[in-house]
Amino acid sequence: MSRNVLVTGGAGFIGANFVPYFCGKYHDYRVINLDKLTYAGNLDNLKECENLSNYAFVQGDICDEVLVSEIFEKYKITDVIHFAAESHVDNSIANPRAFIETNVLGTFALLEVFRKKHGDSQQNRFHHISTDEVYGTLGESGYFTEKTAYAPNSPYSASKAGSDMLVRAYFHTYGMNIVTSNCSNNYGPKQHREKLMPTIIRHALAEEPIPIYGDGKNVRDWLYVMDHCKAVDLIFHEGKSGETYNVGGRNERNNLEIAQKICEILDEKYPRKSRNYSELIAFVTDRPGHDRRYAIDMTKLETELGWKAEENFDSGIVKTVEWYLAISVN
Repeated sequence: MSRNVLVTGGAGFIGANFVPYFCGKYHDYRVINLDKLTYAGNLDNLKECENLSNYAFVQGDICDEVLVSEIFEKYKITDVIHFAAESHVDNSIANPRAFIETNVLGTFALLEVFRKKHGDSQQNRFHHISTDEVYGTLGESGYFTEKTAYAPNSPYSASKAGSDMLVRAYFHTYGMNIVTSNCSNNYGPKQHREKLMPTIIRHALAEEPIPIYGDGKNVRDWLYVMDHCKAVDLIFHEGKSGETYNVGGRNERNNLEIAQKICEILDEKYPRKSRNYSELIAFVTDRPGHDRRYAIDMTKLETELGWKAEENFDSGIVKTVEWYLAISVN
């Protein structure tokens, strides 16, 4: 069936990878991209969509319920895929209010408009994108599953946990057709410069100290962004209403390993004149509440919906470094 899909945060990192993919795959869908264009949004990452007949962009705030309602009316919105969020943990520590406003109140505004327009219709879907950080931290063993209790440790993860709970409540209270996905750390092209991999690449190319928090042994499960986009596509279309699906890459690496791997790739692709890039790695004071390890068990997504990650870490990180080199030094 033809759909008019409101994608929130489509100019952000994951959204800017998802929107061109989704528009290209579903020519009978119309994608309306609502993005506030904060510092993390970049329309340059959506140039391939500018002339598409099934794409429209609206600049605005998801917290503005009047605007969201007008968009629903004007574009006859049938479905929502909700990426928009404040997402940088360091920023949440410095300014938690912005995270509560966007991630909690913004999600509430979207849910309210969706409820008023579509009620408990099972023909219209609301897909909420969340994070594995809502589960807190793991020890050296074990994995987050969809049944893991929430234990957020930063203002960012607490705000995402709050939004997840609102989404859950709207399913149970109002019978809305809702799915939620919680992903591990994404990486790939178009990521904002503040995140770990772009920061490592940027400092290395500038021949500045590469900052690594604490001892560098904090572990994350890394998911290539296009694998995540394809998982969102699948969950949006095939996921069971009211269910949560974890999306991970089974690529556990600590921050020091990430830095060293990127330095090795840069040594090959864009060598320094005299020394290796790894000599620039510098340990800095750890951030407050820094979770030690995240790791996702995505067995449910694999067994129930048949999803498989297509990119392995070694190939994905090379593609990532090559993309940043292309925009940085060419």
